Amino acid sequence: MANRRLPVRKIKEMLRLRYACGLSNREIALSCNVSRSTVADYLMRATAAGLKWPDSAELTQAQLEARLFPTEHVPSSVHRPLPDCEYIYEQLRRYRNVNLTMTQLWLEYKEKHPDGYQYTQFCEHYRRWLSQRDYFMRQEHRAVRSCLSTTAMAWPWWTRQPVN
Repeated sequence: MANRRLPVRKIKEMLRLRYACGLSNREIALSCNVSRSTVADYLMRATAAGLKWPDSAELTQAQLEARLFPTEHVPSSVHRPLPDCEYIYEQLRRYRNVNLTMTQLWLEYKEKHPDGYQYTQFCEHYRRWLSQRDYFMRQEHRAVRSCLSTTAMAWPWWTRQPVN
């Protein structure tokens, strides 16, 4: 579970202690009653966002949070190529004796489409496709046909029709 964010007041205090007073991470952690790793994390975020003390003091709470914690969402308009489920199905059937795995097929898919789905979604698309597929058996029983033709002569004589 992710930790809760510190209040902006505490973040501003950490920035002030670091840039205005020049305290170390250990001293800031003792002063703000947080761990050293938390101080290091927030100061690293501030450095990445280009925040210094005089500038960050003028920012509002929402502006400071937006700069420290940017949201990087992948737009929903991004079109990822769907895996070719028919090809996957045929490959798995053809090479089942060689132990072909979904991981190998996914790696092949990622070589063709570097911006494609990751492994979990790749498998999920295939499973959905597979569940929509109609299953029926098409087996031709050749052995039964040959068995019937050879056993016709072995039936008892009283069941055979007389030949004129």
